[in-house]
Amino acid sequence: MRKFTLERKTNESAIKVSVDLDGSGQHQIQTGLPFFDHMLAQISRHGGLDLEISAVGDLEVDAHHLVEDTGIVLGKAISQALGDRAGIDRFASLAMVLDETLVDVALDISGRSFLFFDVDFPNYVSLGTPGFEPQLAEEFFRAVVGSSGITLHISKVRGTNSHHIIEAIMKGFARALKSAVRVVDAGGVPSTKGVL
Repeated sequence: MRKFTLERKTNESAIKVSVDLDGSGQHQIQTGLPFFDHMLAQISRHGGLDLEISAVGDLEVDAHHLVEDTGIVLGKAISQALGDRAGIDRFASLAMVLDETLVDVALDISGRSFLFFDVDFPNYVSLGTPGFEPQLAEEFFRAVVGSSGITLHISKVRGTNSHHIIEAIMKGFARALKSAVRVVDAGGVPSTKGVL
């Protein structure tokens, strides 16, 4: 059972995440940021994982703390749900398209946190109400990889619509994660070190 529930409270936010890596894409998500909720739902649906997220933060300041802290808790929950990583496929890469947008996503469940994020937003607009600033997508993924031990590379090939760019990134990450966490080999951890 690759499931885990985690809570984290700070002076800036209170986050609770439950993840089931072997779910069916069911989700209940409430962060106070409708656009962010929509993007997290993409991770659940296209990643084939069940996801419950309840997040409250100091949105009167801005959305940064809430988005970053949600990424921290989600990354830790994914890491814990993976357990010793025995038998997982570990690596995945793909191109994700959404209308005029094309992004490349590659990840390695390596035990080493690293983010390469080469994405620009030529038509920069705040998304939803309260607003989600496009640069928060990078902060979200930096938090996810920082707390999960995932190496993640995201590159925009083309795209102009900020909503499409972020949604393509979320779907690409979801599909890559789904592939990388698949159990494909009963022979142990996929590393010559013997641990990930």
